Amino acid sequence: MPVRTLQGKVISQKMSKTRTILVNRRQKHPKYGKYINLSTKYHAHDEKDISKEGDDVLIQECRPISKTKSWKILEVLGGKKTVKKKVEKSGKEKIKTKEEKE
Repeated sequence: MPVRTLQGKVISQKMSKTRTILVNRRQKHPKYGKYINLSTKYHAHDEKDISKEGDDVLIQECRPISKTKSWKILEVLGGKKTVKKKVEKSGKEKIKTKEEKE
């Protein structure tokens, strides 16, 4: 039997070595044909605590580790884009002495 893998986003890292993953999917309504956005939360095991909140991760089904945790994190795909702020130089001007002016 093939092992299921899903892609989702880490929404909570409050537990030790456990992450809450939100997996979104779109499903077509059987009668009306409209697409519905559905989401499911999974608890996944993160042995090395490498994922952070907001990261996109790939999870894989595994044996039950606890009552609610039967998934493990395979790979951290990406995360929040960190905005690098450009550090401006201080507005202080160096006071030149008479010798430096000449």
